[in-house]
Amino acid sequence: MGRHRTDELDGGYRAGEPPSRRRARGSRGRVLVPLAGAVALAVLLGVAAFVIFNREHDCSGGKLALRVVATPDIEPALKKIAGNYNKAMHSIDSKCVDVTVAKESAARTANALAAGKVTADFWVADSSLLMESMRKTPAGGSLPEPEGSIATSPVVLAAAKSAAPKLSGTLKPSWSNMIAAANVANVDGPGKKVRVLALDPQKNSAGLAALLAAAGTAREAGQDKALVGALKELSGQLASDSTALLASLTVKSGSKVPVGVASEQAIYAHNTKKPEAPVVALYPEEGTLSLDYPVTILTKDPATLKAAADFKQELGTEPAKKILRDAGFRTDGKAGAVLSEDKGFTPATPQALPAPDGATVARMVQTWSRLNLGTRLLTLLDVSGTMALPVPGTGMTRMQAISKIATEGLSLFPADSELGVWTFSTHLDGRGKDWKELVPVGPLSESINGTLRKELLVGQLRTIQAKETGDTGLNDTLKAAYTEMSKTYQQDKINTILILTDGAGNDDPDGGVKNPAILKFLKDTYNPKRPVSIILIAFGPDAAPGKQQMDALAKATGGEAYIAKDILQVRDFFLQGMERRLCSPNCDG
Repeated sequence: MGRHRTDELDGGYRAGEPPSRRRARGSRGRVLVPLAGAVALAVLLGVAAFVIFNREHDCSGGKLALRVVATPDIEPALKKIAGNYNKAMHSIDSKCVDVTVAKESAARTANALAAGKVTADFWVADSSLLMESMRKTPAGGSLPEPEGSIATSPVVLAAAKSAAPKLSGTLKPSWSNMIAAANVANVDGPGKKVRVLALDPQKNSAGLAALLAAAGTAREAGQDKALVGALKELSGQLASDSTALLASLTVKSGSKVPVGVASEQAIYAHNTKKPEAPVVALYPEEGTLSLDYPVTILTKDPATLKAAADFKQELGTEPAKKILRDAGFRTDGKAGAVLSEDKGFTPATPQALPAPDGATVARMVQTWSRLNLGTRLLTLLDVSGTMALPVPGTGMTRMQAISKIATEGLSLFPADSELGVWTFSTHLDGRGKDWKELVPVGPLSESINGTLRKELLVGQLRTIQAKETGDTGLNDTLKAAYTEMSKTYQQDKINTILILTDGAGNDDPDGGVKNPAILKFLKDTYNPKRPVSIILIAFGPDAAPGKQQMDALAKATGGEAYIAKDILQVRDFFLQGMERRLCSPNCDG
C-alpha cells in the first residue's frame, strides 16, 4: 500500500520521475494556465471591440445623406470637417452618414427657404443678424430659429498694410471717425483725406453688422444727422462683396486713403490669396459686432434629424474647432495662430458691442432702404426784386447767397438723382406766368444738347440774376410745380419740391392764388400713397416774419421749413430733409 502513490498521479507526475523534473513540469503548467486565460480574454475583448465598432459604424443599410449648405467663407472649412467625419463612418440606424457641403450666400438660402425651395438639411449662415432682418419681412416669417453658433469673426475696419501708417494722424479706428469721414455734409472733416467703402447691408452680413455698429455708436454720441449723411454717401460707394472691397483697398487711386469694412476672416482669406497686397485689420475702439455662423437644422426626417444632431456635435469637437481656427475664424472667442500680430491682427478678443434686437435690425434695414431710394427734386428759385438786395456782412446779394446755397446743396446729391430748376417772380415768362423752367427734371448724368444736366444746373446757378422789378409770385408757381410733380410722380424715388427764397412771402399785387387757397390746394392734392413733399429754405432778414406761412406750406405735404442764418447751415438742412425720408409720410404723427 505504501508504494502506491496516487497523490503523484493526481498532481500530474509520473511514477519514478525525478523530483527536479517534476518541479519543472509543474512550473510550466502553472505559467501556461494564466497565459491561456489572458489570450482568451484578449480574444474576447477584440471580439467585443469589433462588435461595438461595427455596431457604431454599421453601414449594412447603405448611406444616409446629410446635405449641408453654408456661406462661401466657411464652406471650405466645413467641407474639410465633413471629409474627416465621413471617414470615421458615423452610423445612424445601420446607415453611414454621408455629409456633403455646398456653398450659397445666406441671403439666397433664406429667400429660397421662405419660398419653400431649399433642399438642404443643415444650414450654416454667417450671421444671425441677417437672419433676423429677413425674419421681419413678410416672406421671412417662416424661417426656423438657429440652434447655436459654431464660430465667430469680428467685423472690423480695414486698410492696405502699405497705407495704414498714413491713417495714424487722420483716422483713429472707430465707428465715430468712420461716420465723420463718410458724412457727405462734413466737407472739412477727415473725408478730405479718407475714402470710406462699404458693403451692401441688404446683401452682406458684414455690411449689416457694420451698419448696426455704426448706427448704435452714432445714437450714443448724438450723431444722428452725421449718420444720415454718411449712409447717403456710402450708398454710392458699395462694393459687391468682401473680396472686391479688400482688393480695391490696395489699388492706388487719387490722394485719399481707402478704408473699408470686412470680417476678420475675410481679411485673412484675402491675405492668403494675395500675400503681395496685404490688408490689415483696424479694430474700432468702441467695440464691434461679430459674424456668429449660426446652425439651423432644416430637415424633418427622423433619421436625418439624428444625423444632423450628430454632425452638429462633431462641429463642437476640438479637431473641428482647430480646422475653423486655422481658416481664420475664432472658436469660443479664441483666435488661432493665423490671426497673429505680425500678420496684421489682434489675437485678443475685441470688445463686443451689445447685440441689437430684432426690431432694431429691421428698423435699420428699412432706414437703409428708404435713404437709398432715388431722388427726384424740383428746385424753385426766387428771383424777385428783393433778391437783388445785399446781405449785410457777407458782400453778397440775396440772389448770390441763395445761388450759393443751391450749388452747395447740389453737391450733396449722387449722380443717379433727378433734378431740375424753375425760377419764379411775377410775369417771369410772359404776362400772368410767374415761373420759368430753366432745366427740366431729369438724371444729373443725362446730356442736354451736349451738356450734362449737372453742369447745366451749376452754370445756371452761377449766372442767374434777380428781376429787380418783379414781385414774388410764389403761390402760382407752387401750384403749377406741385401739379407737375404729382402728375409725373415716380414710385421708386423720393419726390420733393425745394423752395429757395428770401422769405418775403407771396407778394403778388396782380392777383393770383392767395395764401388760404394754396394751402387748401396742397391739402386736397397731397396723396400719402404718392407723396410729394415740400422743403422750404429761406435766407435773409425778411425770412423770419414769413415763417408761419412757410411752415404751413411745408406741413401740408409732410415737409419742413427752415431759415438759414448762414450759407453753411444748408448742409444740416439737407441732412434733415434726408432724415424725413425715414418717416415719410407720417413724420408728424
